[in-house]
Amino acid sequence: MRRWLIWTPLALFGVLFAVVAAGLMRPGDTTVHSTLVDKPLPAFRLDPMVAGKPGLASGDFGRGQPRLLNIFASWCIPCIAEAPQLMQLKVRGVTIDAIAIHDKSPAIAGFLRRNGDPYRAIGDDRQSRVQMSLGSSGVPETFLIDGRGRIVRQYIGDIRPEQVDEIARDVAAAR
Repeated sequence: MRRWLIWTPLALFGVLFAVVAAGLMRPGDTTVHSTLVDKPLPAFRLDPMVAGKPGLASGDFGRGQPRLLNIFASWCIPCIAEAPQLMQLKVRGVTIDAIAIHDKSPAIAGFLRRNGDPYRAIGDDRQSRVQMSLGSSGVPETFLIDGRGRIVRQYIGDIRPEQVDEIARDVAAAR
């Protein structure tokens, strides 16, 4: 009868190991969501990224018209994938501003020539300071800013074709 007591610690360790291994194999949601959703856009001012387009400042927002704020980079493959969807939104009358991160003006100009230019303004955020202040963790990422300058929604990752109608409705509702 006492022989099974000898194996109890090993059995408990086996159960604990199985629970930990199962947790590591099925991690929870690893997406980093911004804590600024439903809060005002943080104050910032960015120089223009490309010739012929203005830079971007938080004061440009909150003037009664909702708009999208897209964070992108010329070296970002998913940014290329979402470019047609951003162009569709522009055709539908959605104003889109952008923040280019860790990039250079010639590279951004080339990106816009190859993939289309849906942006009203593009700010230069070489150090990702504004990106981090928004709670953004990667590219591409898009924020819907309402007519009062509040962040209403965050779209993480590239915008897919099936999201275009939904985003256009969200922008219309954010007036």
